[in-house]
Amino acid sequence: MNDRSDIIDLRSDTVTQPCTGMRQAMLEAEVGDDVYGEDPTVIALQKRVANDLGFEAALWCPTGTQANLVAMLAHCARGDEYLVGMEAHTYKYEGGGAAVLGSIQPQPIPQADDGTMDLGVVERAIKPIDPHFARTRLLCLENTWMGRALPLDYLADVRGLCDRRGLALHLDGARLYNAACASEVAPREITRHFDSVSVCLSKGLGAPAGSVLAGSAKLIDVTKRWRKVCGGGMRQVGILAAAGLYALDHNVTRLADDHARAARLAAGLRDVTSIRVDACHTNMVFIEVPADRLQALATHLEAHGIRASIGYLPQVRLVTHLDISDADIDRAIHVFQSFN
Repeated sequence: MNDRSDIIDLRSDTVTQPCTGMRQAMLEAEVGDDVYGEDPTVIALQKRVANDLGFEAALWCPTGTQANLVAMLAHCARGDEYLVGMEAHTYKYEGGGAAVLGSIQPQPIPQADDGTMDLGVVERAIKPIDPHFARTRLLCLENTWMGRALPLDYLADVRGLCDRRGLALHLDGARLYNAACASEVAPREITRHFDSVSVCLSKGLGAPAGSVLAGSAKLIDVTKRWRKVCGGGMRQVGILAAAGLYALDHNVTRLADDHARAARLAAGLRDVTSIRVDACHTNMVFIEVPADRLQALATHLEAHGIRASIGYLPQVRLVTHLDISDADIDRAIHVFQSFN
């Protein structure tokens, strides 16, 4: 099957294609030089995100990795430390940027299956004020975590700990809107606990690129310099910001459709004897495949026009998104059921 329209891509919600309406918005975007702070569409997007999430200001960044990095560079100085989940994206999957580029020491903390960290363990990891130790300045959370929305009462408890111990609190909210949808709250009910939040527009919201970092006006002013240092100062980037505005206008409430389709996919796969469904949260389904059957499954899915991220680990993640329809879910279930 070489026709792209025949492919069902379950690898990630990053693979979405801009729809006709989004492409039109990009075509018609009013632009200016964003390094000079003159791109009106970028300004509009930044104000929109800041207002929606309850912050004073926001900054558009080309990627979520860069948004998280400049936040950490703004919160911490050389020789400082941030506390972070051992499996968190900012620690494990962003190239060690805070350490490599900011000389900020990560202190990884074990996470429970729901993504939370034991706050007693977190507090004991905070270093004393002593020349022997890095200065603990920041705690980073991630929401959603492996598709799971962090409990709201947990966020309140984390905020209390940070206030008591003088730590800043950053949220990698790459899938913040999925978390809000699953928790049935407005996004600001999550973000109100944090000093800074990065949100990704190019995952479930379907923009081709871009993340927005929100925080205080003072913090965002510092991150503008770090964004430039990291190569993120771009010019007529309103073309991409327009896609972000379109995504916020049209693709937030429909995230519930992705969650429902993931649940349908998980239900259909529970009848497949050669795999095991481990979990389904928001738009993610996790299945377990015997290690000696991984390559066979990859070959089977590819032959039937289905893409999945199958590597060397038994657990496989399947992700629904705006380019996955009900018919796609039915077909995917049928293909998995024919695997034996």
